[in-house]
Amino acid sequence: MKRVYVAGKYSDTNVVDVLRNIGKGEEVCAQVFKLGYYPFCPWHDKTYVMAYPYFDFKVEQFQKHSMAWLEVSDCVLLVEGWEESGGTLREIERANELGIPVYKSIQELVDSE
Repeated sequence: MKRVYVAGKYSDTNVVDVLRNIGKGEEVCAQVFKLGYYPFCPWHDKTYVMAYPYFDFKVEQFQKHSMAWLEVSDCVLLVEGWEESGGTLREIERANELGIPVYKSIQELVDSE
């Protein structure tokens, strides 16, 4: 079964939109998981920060962590709204460098099999 790196917008200009982005990303990851794939969900990083705020995590740590998982994934799945995310654009660029397929929808992912 495929390891799917799910990529999309995380940051935003206000906390409400950040939470919306997290919810949207986690929902896509749950759908992919329900279909039998093995998603990596970058939005789960929030758990580290919320549970351990005194660890002083840095954004760069999470970006490197995510990229390490992307590099061993079988494919990348984009979440709607990804075009507005500089981080996602860098992830797509890296996936292309490594020859990792990038899909724009769950249906496209499923159809690729």
